[in-house]
Amino acid sequence: MQLSATPYEERLTAPRSWWFISFLVGVSLALILLPFGTLPMLGGLAGGTAAAAVVASSYGSPRIRVVGDSLIAGEAKIPVSALGPSEILDPDEARAWRTYKADVRAFLLLRSYIPRALRVEVTDPEDPTPYLYLSTREPEALAAAIEAAKAGAKA
Repeated sequence: MQLSATPYEERLTAPRSWWFISFLVGVSLALILLPFGTLPMLGGLAGGTAAAAVVASSYGSPRIRVVGDSLIAGEAKIPVSALGPSEILDPDEARAWRTYKADVRAFLLLRSYIPRALRVEVTDPEDPTPYLYLSTREPEALAAAIEAAKAGAKA
């Protein structure tokens, strides 16, 4: 297995506003526990903030990587030899592919807070998945890395 000429790795982290919302969840839990005293209120603030932060962090933890001759997107791992052409989706086209153009058999690594995406055809006849929809902040770089990995796999 050789490394791709253009390695790519991206973590689909949650936006900064979600961390503020996590703090607000803690504040609201603290207000709920306020009638029970200061210690339960402080426990509610710390516990609510921590629990909401864990949820935000886990939702923003998937990675997209091109490693060697494989594309790893979240829990999916597919060889680049099974991938066809890529299509870079602007925000409007990405929204269309998330909604009325979507195929229920497609693999979606979807994060609504990332407006752009890359749609990659799956050409493996054994795989019923027609395409991969990957939310990404840098669809051009991801497409280039997939193409470089394909070229490296053929060489």
